[in-house]
Amino acid sequence: MQLLSDRILNMAQSATLAMAAKARELKEEGKDIIGLSLGEPDFNTPDFIKDAAIQAINDNYNSYSPVDGYGDLKKAIITKFKRDNGLTYTPNQIVVSTGAKQSLANIAAVMTNKGDEVIMPCPYWVSYADLVKLNDGIPVEVKTTIDTDFKMTPAQLEAAITPKTKMIWFSSPCNPSGSIYSKDELRGLADVLVKHPNIYVVSDEIYEHINYVGGHASMAQFDDMYDRTITVNGVSKAFAMTGWRIGYIGAPEKIARACNKMQGQITSGANCIAQRATITALNESPSRVQYMIDEFKVRRDLILGLLNEIEGFKTNVPEGAFYVFPNISYFFGKTLKGQKINNASDFSLFLLAEALVATVDGESFGNPDCIRISYAASQEQIIEAMKRIKEVVS
Repeated sequence: MQLLSDRILNMAQSATLAMAAKARELKEEGKDIIGLSLGEPDFNTPDFIKDAAIQAINDNYNSYSPVDGYGDLKKAIITKFKRDNGLTYTPNQIVVSTGAKQSLANIAAVMTNKGDEVIMPCPYWVSYADLVKLNDGIPVEVKTTIDTDFKMTPAQLEAAITPKTKMIWFSSPCNPSGSIYSKDELRGLADVLVKHPNIYVVSDEIYEHINYVGGHASMAQFDDMYDRTITVNGVSKAFAMTGWRIGYIGAPEKIARACNKMQGQITSGANCIAQRATITALNESPSRVQYMIDEFKVRRDLILGLLNEIEGFKTNVPEGAFYVFPNISYFFGKTLKGQKINNASDFSLFLLAEALVATVDGESFGNPDCIRISYAASQEQIIEAMKRIKEVVS
């Protein structure tokens, strides 16, 4: 009898976590690794949020919370959706989970049947495809390029739709490309979807506030898409709360209740102290964390300037998040320091071994010609990392 399930044997390991693990191993060996692989702000959680957590501990919040989140947290989420996105939700449409990743896992589990197709504009976040596959769904990749800022067009969406299409999953701002769909661009996609009323949209907006162009748009803001859109968000990125593990959705009530049911059998409610701290985070104006976004923009401009000095790196200007996603196919077929570079994985591993810089290959994001570089690091680390990369590829 086979020990492990086919399900786990067929699941890919998270590429971002795998590269982070390799970088940690090399650090433990004494190597001076610069980690630009993980999507994690290098800022500390703001003091006003930490103070709220300390107060919650002193107030003896130590019991199980409701599966879908405290009522006053759901109220704060409803206020945030209205204030920042113009979206109106009721408490029964909100589910709080242990990170936005669990929110996505819940959605995949409650909505995907065997053979259902889920459209994913490439590049997409590494876990999307495997969450769908885990539930016997079929990811349908829609290829985009750096020349179009990695955005899917309405014509591409229309061409990807089949009678088996159940959902479309995408993020804006996008991990890994930093691309942002404008309101007009979302409207163009919505105009296609209104002709296919059985298709639902999963809009991952976790990087919403890390936006350098302003005017964040949500698919659910359109009246004809509101009842067919699940909006996913959380506090990990904008509030530097990755380890607090709080994500949430605003969704049609039937889908939200299904996610609540699923979560009740898997993890139940999210961490009670983190939930109390999140109430404070969401009730504050996003301007409280603007200093982080301002610094990320400085770093974006810095890393783009340095990458553009390295032959073989083709870049565009990401409008949000804290990643660049350069095309490095120039190096395919070349030999660097005795190593043949056949693909982005080879190149990413070469940079780790020779430049001691951790990045992530783009294949796991659905684009094998690129690598993802996080600039959620100090300016000094960025300058040193780009210097090392330039030296080993010159």
